[in-house]
Amino acid sequence: MTYKIEFKNKADEDFLKIDGNLRKFFSKHLEKVATMPPRRHLKHGLPFFVEEVTKQARLVYELEDETQTLFVVRCFALHKDYEKWYQSFK
Repeated sequence: MTYKIEFKNKADEDFLKIDGNLRKFFSKHLEKVATMPPRRHLKHGLPFFVEEVTKQARLVYELEDETQTLFVVRCFALHKDYEKWYQSFK
């Protein structure tokens, strides 16, 4: 089973800001996650999953089983940006 991939508003902007080389890593991880979900679920009751793309980069996504869709919520090139976003939920 493979999920179709859709970007939410902010994720589209994030993805386009990332440089070309890192964007390739994100694309490969998206393909991987779309065929083998889920991975690590975020804590604090958040409905998101997170995937480490590189040592610094993170991919945050949601899964909708009914429509077999993987929604990309955010793409972070730097871990500090991911941490800042994550801390906003606490």
